[in-house]
Amino acid sequence: MARPRLRALTPADRTRVEAMTRAVGLFYDHEIPVALEVFDDSFGDPDYESAGVEVDGVLVGWACWGPTPASEGTFDLYWIVVDRGQQGSGLGSLLLEEMERRTTGRARTFRVETSGRPDYAPTRAFYERHGFGQVAVEAGHYGPGDDLVRFSKTYSN
Repeated sequence: MARPRLRALTPADRTRVEAMTRAVGLFYDHEIPVALEVFDDSFGDPDYESAGVEVDGVLVGWACWGPTPASEGTFDLYWIVVDRGQQGSGLGSLLLEEMERRTTGRARTFRVETSGRPDYAPTRAFYERHGFGQVAVEAGHYGPGDDLVRFSKTYSN
């Protein structure tokens, strides 16, 4: 694999972001428009920040985050998606590290919510490897048998 390159996302990336997000195979169909809404909002709303990563000129990952409303120093990671064929190659880590770098001095805590379904086990392990601890489970949040699992990571600024 060629060396990955972090870059700013542009509105022209929307089609690729949608294709990647769908192809991951984890998200419900009704979640895709939510991802695209957050992606779109990241271009006009200062409360949304984003980054992309490309390999050989092709966008292969994206992330979006922002400050949690009505909080001080708490941020949410809204979306992080890596092309299905590139998962496990460190690109998600690269995006997460970029998010942390860009919020240094502003973020006291980062929160992320994900699914408790068995097929999300690698996702939950990813967050744990990066120092996020599980702080809550909301049974059946996403649907019957699909719990919301919240992770949090605190920084010393």
